[in-house]
Amino acid sequence: MNTRFLETFIWAARLSSFSAAAERLHTTQASVSNRIAALERELGVTLFTRDVRCVNLTQAGRLALEHAEKIVSLTGEFRQTVSRREALRGTIRLGAADTIVYAWLPLLIRRMNEQYPGVSLDLSIDTSLKISQRIQGGDIDLGFIMGPVLAPEIYSAPLCIFESCWVGATGLDLPEGSLTLDDIAHFPLLTFSAGSQPHQALRAMLDAHGLSDSRIYNSNSLSIMTRLVAAGVGVGALPRVLVEDIIRSGEARVLAISPVVPPLIFHAVYQDRGDNALARAIAQMAREIVAETVNAWMSALA
Repeated sequence: MNTRFLETFIWAARLSSFSAAAERLHTTQASVSNRIAALERELGVTLFTRDVRCVNLTQAGRLALEHAEKIVSLTGEFRQTVSRREALRGTIRLGAADTIVYAWLPLLIRRMNEQYPGVSLDLSIDTSLKISQRIQGGDIDLGFIMGPVLAPEIYSAPLCIFESCWVGATGLDLPEGSLTLDDIAHFPLLTFSAGSQPHQALRAMLDAHGLSDSRIYNSNSLSIMTRLVAAGVGVGALPRVLVEDIIRSGEARVLAISPVVPPLIFHAVYQDRGDNALARAIAQMAREIVAETVNAWMSALA
């Protein structure tokens, strides 16, 4: 019996809604419906009565819920036991977007070395789209990418948010103070690769302001984009963490342009399989590091 199906059943029962359960589990409503249907076929009972607005447990469903909660709880304890440092061995095929590399990926790798000495690392740095495709194809075990990824049997949960900004070289011919998109329309705009979420958001922003003819320079190498910004090639719409170095060095400055560049939401993504304990453990480690990073930042502001 698939414990993920049981977990889906538990959340659907708690929320009285397949759609709410899908949102809680970062999957689709169709996937939730399929899991519940498969569980009902396996058990040979009807677990829910269904109507347009909500679902309700049947008598058999209420009986099943009590046992399902016990099984899921015990399964969690079991996973924690077998996922101890001594038990985790093998190779983790990890995919990450450039932004994660500039932020906290080195800290994660150092902590992996300390806590899981039996684990080797196969690291791929690529666009979020390509990493997503490789996770679904089984070529990467765990990805830290812009998401979510809504696909069958894929776990995708929010991990961290990066503030983005407009940034330009210090010597760029732009006045101080508040600016608009019209003020920078004659410059090339530097951002992520074509087809990425940030590129699409920038294109939509320009279209909404009647600036569809603006030039956008794309690259899947954000280090190249950062250097082009510092060289005064154009105005960047980039994560703040990527450009901190050239801002501190005085090569570039944040521009007060309205509308602002939307933040980037990154997800931990992996195949939702029972044998994927290593990916789950590293994803949990990443969540802990993100929490520590946020706490440290808040303490610095206090």
